Amino acid sequence: MEPIFLKPYFRPKIWGGRKLKEIFNYDIPAGKVGEAWVISGYKRAASVAVNGVFKNQSLRKIYRENPELFGNPKSSEFPLLVKFLDACDNLSVQVHPDDSYAHKIENDSGKTESWYVLQADPGSYLIYGHTAKNRDELAEMIHHGEWDQLLRKVPVKAGDFFYVPAGTIHALTKGIMVIETQQSSDITYRLYDYDRIDQKTGKKRELHTQKSIDVTKVPYVDPKLNINVKQEKDATIKTFVTPPVSPHFYLWQVELDGDWQTGLVNHPYMLVTVISGTGVIKVDSKIYNISIGDNFIIPNMIKEFSFSGKMKMIISAPGSDN
Repeated sequence: MEPIFLKPYFRPKIWGGRKLKEIFNYDIPAGKVGEAWVISGYKRAASVAVNGVFKNQSLRKIYRENPELFGNPKSSEFPLLVKFLDACDNLSVQVHPDDSYAHKIENDSGKTESWYVLQADPGSYLIYGHTAKNRDELAEMIHHGEWDQLLRKVPVKAGDFFYVPAGTIHALTKGIMVIETQQSSDITYRLYDYDRIDQKTGKKRELHTQKSIDVTKVPYVDPKLNINVKQEKDATIKTFVTPPVSPHFYLWQVELDGDWQTGLVNHPYMLVTVISGTGVIKVDSKIYNISIGDNFIIPNMIKEFSFSGKMKMIISAPGSDN
């Protein structure tokens, strides 16, 4: 077997721009493109294999028809989604449901996500959490539009990491680019959208006020992360989240300047995105060149592999609930 390299699925957004082409040289559509779903098996937004026996097949199809490549998982739905977001304007202030609510109300998975910040303009900040002490106070502040008092603003710079559990009010703002690793879900409840008009429709975008109130965790408490760093040969490995803090996924940043021999060991497969630099991945005697913007899955049959080069990667694996 060989790594499964993937072509992104692109999504135009009212807040998007053109950085996905400028930075990663992606062939994006015309207009404002906000998202590149670089590793996705989600319904009609799946990424597509570009090499090997699965060339031109969607990840959704590959996952469903070849479960042995993924360690024979319980679910027929690919559990994770990795994407780049280019925020050239503020995103709506939003919140996502957990699995229980999403299964019941939306017939879909919940959405816990995370952000690794690739770029941030000077003075950039995130909306991350809120100040309400209880749900009644949350509802009152929302209905009265007390956004400056309610929303928690957190300064942000390149290299920062944020874990965003379901139920967390959040938003990227203008001038930020992130790589997002999340559950494979597209359920978003829009709480506030700055009263802006969508030029395509001439109307304000739909809000989901009551659902947002229903699913928001109150009071807000920062996730307790145990971020740690270790050295393996020429690789510096930063662990951002693992179960049980994140039941849905493991997530690491690997900064490489030289060689790194590794393997799946405790994971059925891995998702890899190169966020800077160039190098190679070697599987048995075969070498694959990789560089910034490349995305691939290391399937279950590849137990040992190695990387060489000078590059930085975001690597994830399914969590204990998959």
